[in-house]
Amino acid sequence: MALFQKNNKEKKDYYETEYNVNNTYIDDLVEHYKSRLLTEVNLEQITTLEEREKKLKIERFINQFMTEEKVVIPRHDKEALLSKLIDESVGFGPLEPLLQDDSITEILVNGPKEIYIEKSGKLEQVDISFKDEAHVRHIVDRVVAPLGRRIDESSPMVDARLPDGSRVNAVISPISLTGTILSIRKFRKTPFEMKDLRRYGTFANDMEKFLQALVKTKQNILISGGTGSGKTTLLNALAKEIPYSERLITIEDSAELRLDRKNVVGMEARPPNVEGQGEISIRQLVKNALRMRPDRIIVGEVRGSEAFDMLQAMNTGHEGSLTTVHANTPADAINRVEGMVVMAGMDLPTNIIREYIVGAIDYIVQVQRLTDGTRKLLNIAEVTVNEQNKIEVKDIFCFKRTGVDEKGVIRGSFTPTGIIPKCLDHLEIFGFHFDRSFFEPKGEISDEFNRVYTL
Repeated sequence: MALFQKNNKEKKDYYETEYNVNNTYIDDLVEHYKSRLLTEVNLEQITTLEEREKKLKIERFINQFMTEEKVVIPRHDKEALLSKLIDESVGFGPLEPLLQDDSITEILVNGPKEIYIEKSGKLEQVDISFKDEAHVRHIVDRVVAPLGRRIDESSPMVDARLPDGSRVNAVISPISLTGTILSIRKFRKTPFEMKDLRRYGTFANDMEKFLQALVKTKQNILISGGTGSGKTTLLNALAKEIPYSERLITIEDSAELRLDRKNVVGMEARPPNVEGQGEISIRQLVKNALRMRPDRIIVGEVRGSEAFDMLQAMNTGHEGSLTTVHANTPADAINRVEGMVVMAGMDLPTNIIREYIVGAIDYIVQVQRLTDGTRKLLNIAEVTVNEQNKIEVKDIFCFKRTGVDEKGVIRGSFTPTGIIPKCLDHLEIFGFHFDRSFFEPKGEISDEFNRVYTL
């Protein structure tokens, strides 16, 4: 099949021209053969095959149907027919070429006629569309049905995962006012490592060394940031720095982490079934993980009452744990975690909750997607307690923003703030030697960047 051998530029040409070609005859043939496939072929069995086998099977059936019906069309039209049929019957329709394009990180469907993609952190609309609302719903059903999920008027929102690990969220009416809304967050076939993120300018070389030392010496790290800021990407990269001799337990709401190593046990939360039964929460999984002899516990994201159990785990010998939280600053992240512990209904006074937090979290790493589409590590902050028994969040490294160039690209540099981490002796015991000059600021650092938050 020619489509699946195209490079990224050709794919772009394809989904902006060929896929939407106004050929009524081809469209009619697609509908006709799709109907025959649905009635005469076990498509569910075909979807379990490898990608290449799957396409060859469909191609054989279509060739058989066309021979039976004595249908002859030009080669170019036949290629377009087969491509569309494969996408519609065992693929994801008009979205298939977008999913095949590795340069696309997000696909956003705002109803049948409006589709956006994210590339290099920027959104752009593409010139493809679905035929109608029913067409979009058909594709959504194809995504969620194999996972045992459903989406209908009684359950109009669903989270799911594609076979390649991409995360899917769908919303339909009456919740949605513009038809079916579909959001797909794609993930690289080969996850980023720390060296890749440094090369893309997410952080500087000295920050990479410091973070690697924190992970290897079992400091508990909380990654903070907004939606799409790169929290999970950084979490995956940091987790790859954990020594191979250690046993990892990963807990996620929707499995996204990909750690290519042995002795990793992954667990995924489960939503309630049609009857509202059978839910397995993140909190239950965190509690269960403690019985599985973990060296490290990695929680994809804490959103609610499971924060209390995570803090307990970090406080009771499970050092070196990693997790993420939605927050805009390191200080914000502390407040968010505190609020989540309150949600757990433990009825603990604020000072006890804060003692849990200080005892559990060693460092907060703040990431953000900037206005030019780039993702930066804005802060590496240490969590300590001062003489007045108040929490202090101290920036050890920060991104110093200096302006914007004529193309809208944000200018700035990464620099230590001059604050010496309290964990240096701990790092020294594990063989990581950082001279104090390592933390000297590069150039002048104003008070704005030399921040100590007291909470």
